Amino acid sequence: MGVAGCHSSNAPNTLVFAVAQAPLNLDPRYATDAASERVNRLVYQRLVEFDTASHEVAGLASWQQLDALHYRFHLLRAPVFHDGQPLTATDVKATYDSLLTLKDSPHTAEFRHIRNISTPDAKTIDFTLAHADPHFAARMIVGILPARLIAAAHDFSHAPVGSGPFKFDGWSSALVLERLGDGLKVRFEEVKDPNVRVLKLKRGEADLIQGDLPPELVKYLQTQANITVNTGVGANYSYLGINAQAAFLKDARVRQAIAYAIDPQAIIDKVMVSQSRQASAILPPEHYAGNAQLQPYHYDPARARQLLAAAGVKLPLTLIYKTSTDPQRVRLATILQAQMQAAGIDLQIKSLDWGTFFADVQKGNFQLYGLTWVGIKTPEIYGKVFGSKSIPPTGFNRGRYQDAQLDALLEKEDWPAVTQRVHQQLPVIPLWYEGQFAAYRGSIKRYTPAPDGNWDGLTKVAFHAAPH
Repeated sequence: MGVAGCHSSNAPNTLVFAVAQAPLNLDPRYATDAASERVNRLVYQRLVEFDTASHEVAGLASWQQLDALHYRFHLLRAPVFHDGQPLTATDVKATYDSLLTLKDSPHTAEFRHIRNISTPDAKTIDFTLAHADPHFAARMIVGILPARLIAAAHDFSHAPVGSGPFKFDGWSSALVLERLGDGLKVRFEEVKDPNVRVLKLKRGEADLIQGDLPPELVKYLQTQANITVNTGVGANYSYLGINAQAAFLKDARVRQAIAYAIDPQAIIDKVMVSQSRQASAILPPEHYAGNAQLQPYHYDPARARQLLAAAGVKLPLTLIYKTSTDPQRVRLATILQAQMQAAGIDLQIKSLDWGTFFADVQKGNFQLYGLTWVGIKTPEIYGKVFGSKSIPPTGFNRGRYQDAQLDALLEKEDWPAVTQRVHQQLPVIPLWYEGQFAAYRGSIKRYTPAPDGNWDGLTKVAFHAAPH
């Protein structure tokens, strides 16, 4: 094996996980990037978790809503922080109190309506709200920190102390965590280049990789005798964003024409990871607020031309599609361009560096763009993405879509009607839920990728270091 993959016979086993992006911040009050969120799930525990249908379920605590403004959480067990101190209601209160006072946390806005937090006893935490929030429990997913270390201004971002299944071991050239149950160490090595990640796995310098590979590399790994590729369905949602204030695109018939001009299934079959599936809404049909009755728009260029004619559009209709410079994103854009030609749509591709591209999306400086929503759990997303009052910076309605009928349905939280209205009006065009995969060497057993791409499989993975 290569040096990075060597395992000393008298040292604890070390599993090398080659990742596309290293975590940036291991303080759960600040973390927003996917790698940090995934590591923090291993290091910290949260009051609330989600089941496979994305219903809220007890994590550290059960809860009850005493009245419209009052939630009570009760710790179910006696967890212990990695430094040996017990986790109590005081630590929960300190964690959320600190979130309310931080001026630079991206998560603070979620909790601004907390008016008071009290601890009647060591296992009970009461939250009093300024206004009713039926989704309050679903927000309680911040990892719990030790109160005494919060008070001491401890640097959790680089030296986390939690109560989760893994504890912090070190972070010099790479982050290393240690599994509490058996001492297994996991080393997260950042390897940005997907080809190099695959080579490291093949040579034994890495034991595991997950996600962030183009389909052809996944298919290559599936041909390697010493590599197992485990795939699963995904829930991360890719879509075509539309500026609903732009000329022509204000008309729902034009948006529908674009949907009929695209063949997502052909793209899935040609260039996507296996178990990717066509989408009809943000939330997949297995989600409790999903809508399995929605039928995806099918590829019908003739129907698209009819709709464009009915909307008074002269062909060809020229539209500019913005995307990042990521090769897979550019490749997808090129396929969309070819598909749309038959419908009389001339799609012009403008690929930009990530920072410029995302800034344009946030400012509404686009006609069309492509992005993916990752890790969405609650149907509140529909209000944040399509509500008339959710135009940036107060929400994610980047297409500036406004529809009084949809706003009324969002107010009622009538999710079947909301998803039906969105499906008809198409403020964005759903594309697919990308399949998940993990590839690993024979030293690993029992590792399954999660639908949202998290790394929780590390809590149960069996690992036996290969001999030298």
